[in-house]
Amino acid sequence: MMKMKKVLCAVMAGLAVLVAGPGYAATTTLEPVIVTATRVEIPLGEVGSSVTLITREEIESQQAVHLLDVLRSVPGLDVARSGGLGQQASVFLRGANSAHTLVLVDGIEVNDPSDSGRSFDFAALPAENIDRIEIVRGSGSALYGSDAMGGVINIITRKGSGKPQFSLSAEGGSFKTHQEKFAVSGGNDRVNYSIAGSSLISEGISAASKESGNSERDGYDRKSFSARLGLTPTDTLDIDFFYRYLDAEADLDNFGGPNGDDPNYTSDSNSNFFKAQVQLSLFDSFWEQTLGFSLTDYDRSYKNDTDVDHPLDSLRSQYDGQMSKVDWQHNLNLSQSNMLTIGAEYEEETTKSRYSSTSFWGDYVDEFSEKSVYTVGYYLQDHIWLGDNFVATGGLRIDDNSRFGTHDTYRVTASYSVPLTKTRFKASYGTGFKAPSLFQLFSSYGDIDLDPETSKGWDAGVEQSLWDERILLDATYFENDFKDLIDYDLVTSSFQNIGKAQTSGLELNLSIRPVDELTVSAGYTYTKTENLVTGEELLRRPRNKYNLNLNYRFLQRGDVNLNAIYVGKRTDFGNVPLAAYTVVNLAASYNVTENLRLTGRIENLFDEDYEEVSGYGTPGIAGYLGARLNF
Repeated sequence: MMKMKKVLCAVMAGLAVLVAGPGYAATTTLEPVIVTATRVEIPLGEVGSSVTLITREEIESQQAVHLLDVLRSVPGLDVARSGGLGQQASVFLRGANSAHTLVLVDGIEVNDPSDSGRSFDFAALPAENIDRIEIVRGSGSALYGSDAMGGVINIITRKGSGKPQFSLSAEGGSFKTHQEKFAVSGGNDRVNYSIAGSSLISEGISAASKESGNSERDGYDRKSFSARLGLTPTDTLDIDFFYRYLDAEADLDNFGGPNGDDPNYTSDSNSNFFKAQVQLSLFDSFWEQTLGFSLTDYDRSYKNDTDVDHPLDSLRSQYDGQMSKVDWQHNLNLSQSNMLTIGAEYEEETTKSRYSSTSFWGDYVDEFSEKSVYTVGYYLQDHIWLGDNFVATGGLRIDDNSRFGTHDTYRVTASYSVPLTKTRFKASYGTGFKAPSLFQLFSSYGDIDLDPETSKGWDAGVEQSLWDERILLDATYFENDFKDLIDYDLVTSSFQNIGKAQTSGLELNLSIRPVDELTVSAGYTYTKTENLVTGEELLRRPRNKYNLNLNYRFLQRGDVNLNAIYVGKRTDFGNVPLAAYTVVNLAASYNVTENLRLTGRIENLFDEDYEEVSGYGTPGIAGYLGARLNF
């Protein structure tokens, strides 16, 4: 922690000198808009919810390979990955469980129906062809239903525009890693398109911790493809198609210990995400409606044959999951100060699985044929503007699930700006729920009588702009209560609604742009969690987290980005303590010509030795060089 504090103090001292120096003319920029918080486009400065917007420029400046790399610096969000590239990765929003975050890709729900908790594994999703990422903290169930109890992460693909553009890039570096990518995009008033693909292969590191004597490298092979096509037949009609494909193969290890290395343990995952939607504007934009259909498909398998070190252990498992959804949303612009949003959704999820293993303890088989559940949801939101400075929303949703019946949730938000002082106050309060997964209902550990998990929470914050908006301060306090959490009950040997938890905390953010070429952002998150059944802190959630990011553009050709993250002490399963750590990453790029860009980065610059999950390894210092050709 002292190392991180010294870095922050040095940066702040330098900034004090810059701030005390001569003034600079303010740069006029358009305020960004955000969709996820209200399901309609509104300026970021009018959102009452606590949100983070990550832009395409920020992703490129960090040279992020996977989406997970970008999320590590987000306030109130914690990351845990069980090893290196391709290993299972989870996120925790404001201390909520990893399965309490709804993940959207271009509006497609990508939470895995075949996963035991219906969560999303962030291990394989690449950071390419992303225009922006919108993160909404706090329950989003009033607009998005189940899975959004802790918040929503929405990944939005780039939309093509202008004359056709092509790019090819290649990168190589540590752990015999190499990556190749291509992208094509373009568009006009009637047609737009954006296509991208990539291949990444790495020998990797040992997934099991090297501190326990494990050294076998666990490789990773990922292929990805994404496409977006838009048609505008008339000025009031838009038709869009989205598709994303992921194929990932990874070598795995057993949990911790000196015998964690396992040369035969592998996973193979294929996923397809598709969406088609039609947007129609009628009566001079008084009535705007969107009708969409989406499909999510997962096919996961795991294999582990016996070997010399594991003569009795073998594993075969297969998980197939599909989710289809139809949604119809209507926005009614009743007046300049009132917008009413009404929507209906039908969602069906289906899964089947087979798990068989042989070990020292004997044979075990868990299998269930195709099972499904459907949910019909109805939601209503009123968006009100009072004058130029006050914005409020109130939303209500009713979900009718084929297993547990109806459940209602609601959410209210408010934002008030003081133009004279450039201060903005914001607050939100809402309830949430999480439906039991198909695994929790139908597996040999399941119980078909499970009730949904529930929550209620609130947050309140203030934003302050200074020095012609070159300094931005943001502070938010939050509290959440979770009830009827689904945990494994040793007495009944099944999942039961026996868990309770509370989380609260503070998120502080500072952004300074002393000159147009330099942006410095720093943040601190304090998160207090408690398992109300055991009285202990929730696992893998640090109480303290710091982040620092410096980005400098030079000569109108180059870019340097320094990113540092401090993660405080946590506890893992078995009350195993995880030590605090600081990781620093450095990335730089330079446009040699208009068409050629060279890139380079160093990850874990100071070769920090740490664990995100007990018993699993993390990469040491690593370097990568690449080039991108645009034409």
